[in-house]
Amino acid sequence: MALFPKKPEKDSDKDKDREDAQQDVFMREVDEALRQDEMLGFLQTYGKPLAAALVLGLGGFAGYLWWTDSQQQELERRAEEYVVALDHLNAGRLKEADGKLNPLANEEGAASAVAAKLLRAGIALEQGRAKDAIKIYAEVSADTDAPQAYRDLATVREVAANFDTMKPQEVIDRLKPLAVPGKPWFGVAGELVGVAYLKQGKKDLAGPLYAKIAKGEDLPDPLRERARQMAGSLGVDSLDDVIEGEEGRRQAGLSAAAPGEGTASPAN
Repeated sequence: MALFPKKPEKDSDKDKDREDAQQDVFMREVDEALRQDEMLGFLQTYGKPLAAALVLGLGGFAGYLWWTDSQQQELERRAEEYVVALDHLNAGRLKEADGKLNPLANEEGAASAVAAKLLRAGIALEQGRAKDAIKIYAEVSADTDAPQAYRDLATVREVAANFDTMKPQEVIDRLKPLAVPGKPWFGVAGELVGVAYLKQGKKDLAGPLYAKIAKGEDLPDPLRERARQMAGSLGVDSLDDVIEGEEGRRQAGLSAAAPGEGTASPAN
């Protein structure tokens, strides 16, 4: 079968294809130039603010890393100095311990500073410097930024160290909020409040308070024994639990042995 000869392309078609290709290249170049102009305009308008924000962001992040690292180092330094001070204290080297605690106690905004102050006050008492100790305790007691447990401890210690020079009512006003069963310092604060009541001649208030202390199972035995003796001397029975326990054991012993059980029958 014979093939038809291929029809030759017209010159006009070739010219049109060439123009279309040139037009396509031109449009791509224009589009690329337009994008470059838009980017250049954006950078000219917002480049400096963006660069500044980037620099500030990186600077802030670097500052945060530096602050975190410095805070960690500061905590480690305080801990080391505190341990050294405790070592001196345990070894009886009060002067050396006080010297180590002094800079820690003067630091602002640190919980370790409050603990260091309390230790320094205890050292002052051991060294016979009661006025210095009372001053430190009063400072901690009035510090609203200090943990409440530390403030309560400082209050009890301050009143105990200054008890002889205080009026009974002052002692009661300072310690009565702490002389409540269940409070951490109930035993010590209650004992001091009881003495203040006795100085005022209020035995009717002192006796029941000592009885409550004597019954405090979570309190130290020596403190409970003193309170038991004081309550007894004031005519208040603080041994109800003990008596009831002994009575219960006695009754149990009696009921365990039935009449005639374990004994010989009388001879006829």
